[in-house]
Amino acid sequence: MRAVVQRVKEAWVRINGEEVSRIGPGLLILAGVAADDGPEDVEYLAKKLANLRIFAEGRRLMHLSLLDLQYEALIVSQFTILGDCRKGRRPSFDQAAPPELAEKLYEDLVAALAGYGLRVATGRFREMMEVGLVNDGPVTLLLDSKKIF
Repeated sequence: MRAVVQRVKEAWVRINGEEVSRIGPGLLILAGVAADDGPEDVEYLAKKLANLRIFAEGRRLMHLSLLDLQYEALIVSQFTILGDCRKGRRPSFDQAAPPELAEKLYEDLVAALAGYGLRVATGRFREMMEVGLVNDGPVTLLLDSKKIF
């Protein structure tokens, strides 16, 4: 699983002009599921997201986590973050999971993060969405459940 994580003051999702989700301070998480992902990837990412110390406390700019502050998360499924752009001019999505597996693991990630007692909002799987945010920092991180670096 791969995630683009943005620290936000607020974030929202609109579908066909209608707002379907909104959070206050917390994390906007764009999540992509790879074909070889499984339950261990979900557990790893949920634990990392809940405990990632990227919120300020006084002069310590990256000291507190979602759990520490009981902030919110908005998780949006986005298979395009698995796009491989190394060859040619068009991204390859060969590494992305088929929709049935991706949807199940996406829902499992939402449930796992909510299992930490956090409020978790979502986009809608396989929908065209408008995602808006007020970035805080900005702070943007890439997380991957597999070693890629």
